[in-house]
Amino acid sequence: MKRLLVISHTPHYKRGDQVVGWGPTIVELDHLSQLFEQVVHIAPLHLSPPPDSALPYHSPHICFKAIAPTGGPRLRHKAGILHQAPRYLQVIRQEMTRADVLHVRCPANISLLTLLYLARQSHTPYRWFKYAGNWQPQGKEPWPYALQRWLLKKGVAGGVVTVNGRWPNQPPHIYAFNNPSLTAEEVRVGKRASEIKTIHPPYALLFVGALTTGKGVKRLLQIAKQLYTRGIPFTCHLVGDGPERPKFESWVQAHDLTTHITFHGWLPKPMLADFYSKAHFLVFPSATEGWPKVISEAMAYGVVPIAGNVSCIPQILKETGAGAALPVHDIDAFVNTILAYGNHPQTWQAASHAGVAAALRFTYGAYTNAVKQLFEQAWGIMLPKSELEHTNV
Repeated sequence: MKRLLVISHTPHYKRGDQVVGWGPTIVELDHLSQLFEQVVHIAPLHLSPPPDSALPYHSPHICFKAIAPTGGPRLRHKAGILHQAPRYLQVIRQEMTRADVLHVRCPANISLLTLLYLARQSHTPYRWFKYAGNWQPQGKEPWPYALQRWLLKKGVAGGVVTVNGRWPNQPPHIYAFNNPSLTAEEVRVGKRASEIKTIHPPYALLFVGALTTGKGVKRLLQIAKQLYTRGIPFTCHLVGDGPERPKFESWVQAHDLTTHITFHGWLPKPMLADFYSKAHFLVFPSATEGWPKVISEAMAYGVVPIAGNVSCIPQILKETGAGAALPVHDIDAFVNTILAYGNHPQTWQAASHAGVAAALRFTYGAYTNAVKQLFEQAWGIMLPKSELEHTNV
């Protein structure tokens, strides 16, 4: 296996003369590239300034192929998908002729287009689809997401599918996979930070992610307000950004919470270590998730996650004992869980230690090893050894 073709909606930008992209995906592909001689990544290039969290590729084996971005909240934005589809397919067809393995990252507009195209194609026999969203959603979801899950579950485009979590009654081409987010060094640093961490007021709350209603930011602020009303000392730091940020900041000001709640915007990942080191809880009442990488990052530092009970989050937190998954709209449950941990320091400490131990599952070394096992199990292919596989942490 020499050449891997990746198709995704990962946003890329220009920072001077350098191409940068959404940090978590860039780092994941950097590590994945150790298993192939070349990785070609087809993804959109945006003209807007990059967020501070955007990163360049470090692997010399990765080649970025830019396409125009499409999609958005308005009908005219969605119509742009139809306009760009011929160009997307032209680039995909051109690169597929030279690829040994195809890796499509779902759900997205371009992944749906690729799935429909592949349903009628027989070349590129080795196809690996990653579904990063909620594989078993309970409520309403966008119809393109539902269609992509149906196509993947039915195996219409062939290949194997990796998903977050373990679900009953799945066809044999569906594989449970952990979503990687940690280097061996980050695990070592996090473990050292966790060893001196204790819980006490003021409770340090942390949120990392897009500042949107879907991610639960309004619910987080309501949790903070209830703590304030009850006279519980706390601080709350939000790392991330989004178009709704001014609305959330105005809400904080209107409720006299500016001394307790701080917005930081997007930050480079190395700067997050200080926030993780000081936090007691990652409060993440999001209703739209697969497995959020920020949860495993926080666990590595002994931060106890209190998150929404969506997707595989309840599975992993229950089997590891690292935190709590609660109904996303139950503000009282989030507040009471914070207080219960605070009133029982040994319970919080046990969850903190369990999270540190479980974080090893989410390292890039574990990920590349799992990819090797996937290729061997699905196709009998032995990929080269990754230098990260047996890194001590």
